[in-house]
Amino acid sequence: MLSNQVIGLLSFAATVACYAVNKRLYGRHPHVLLMPIIATPVVLVTLALLTQVRFPQYYAQTHWLVWLLGPTTVAFALPLHAHRDLLRKHWMSIATGVLAATVVSIGTSVTFAQWFGLPEELEKGLVVRSITTPFAIEAEKVLGGPTDLAALFVLLTGVSAMLLGQTVLRLLPRIRSKLATGACWGGAAHGSGVARARQAGEVQAVMASLVMLIAGAVNVLAAPFIKTLLF
Repeated sequence: MLSNQVIGLLSFAATVACYAVNKRLYGRHPHVLLMPIIATPVVLVTLALLTQVRFPQYYAQTHWLVWLLGPTTVAFALPLHAHRDLLRKHWMSIATGVLAATVVSIGTSVTFAQWFGLPEELEKGLVVRSITTPFAIEAEKVLGGPTDLAALFVLLTGVSAMLLGQTVLRLLPRIRSKLATGACWGGAAHGSGVARARQAGEVQAVMASLVMLIAGAVNVLAAPFIKTLLF
C-alpha cells in the first residue's frame, strides 16, 4: 500500500500533467468544455474517485500551488500599469461598471442565501463568488468564512458564466461595444471571463482584465465594511 507522501507526490504529478495536456489540447481545440478551469478539475476528481484518494492525501503535496495565489495577486498590478492609458480614458465607465457589478453580486448572493435559509458560513462564501480566486480568498479571510468554500463558489460562478455568458449577451442587444462586452465578461466571470474575452479580441480581453482586477481589489478593501454591515 502506498504511503500518504507517495500518494501526495503522485497527485502533484497528475495535477501538473493534466493541466499541461489540457492547456495544449485547448490551444488546438478551443471549446468551452475543454478549458483548463473546467476539464482539468473534472479529470482530477474522476481520478481521485477511481483511485480512492482522499482530499487530505491530495492536498499534502499540492498545497503550495494554492500558495502561488499570493504572488499571482501581486502580479495582477502589471496589467493595470500596462494599460493605464485605457484606465485614464474610460475611468468613469470602469468605475461605474465595477460598482454596479459588486453591488449586484453581493446583493443577490445575500438575498438568495437568506431566502433559502442557508447557513451564515455558506452566505459568506457566496458573497465573494464573483471575484477572482486570489482576491476572493483574501476577502473571505476578512469576512471570517471558509476559504475553501469561497474558492469553490468562485469556480462554479466562473464555469456557469462561461457556459451561459454568450447566450446572455445575445439577449442584450444594446451591448455591442467591445469595451462593454469585455467589462461584462470580467465582472461576471473573473478569470474565466478574461479567457473567454480573449477569444473575442484584444480590446475585450484588456477590459475584462481591468474590470476583474479592480473589482477584486474593491471587494478586498470593502470586506471589513461588508462584514460590519451584513454579518
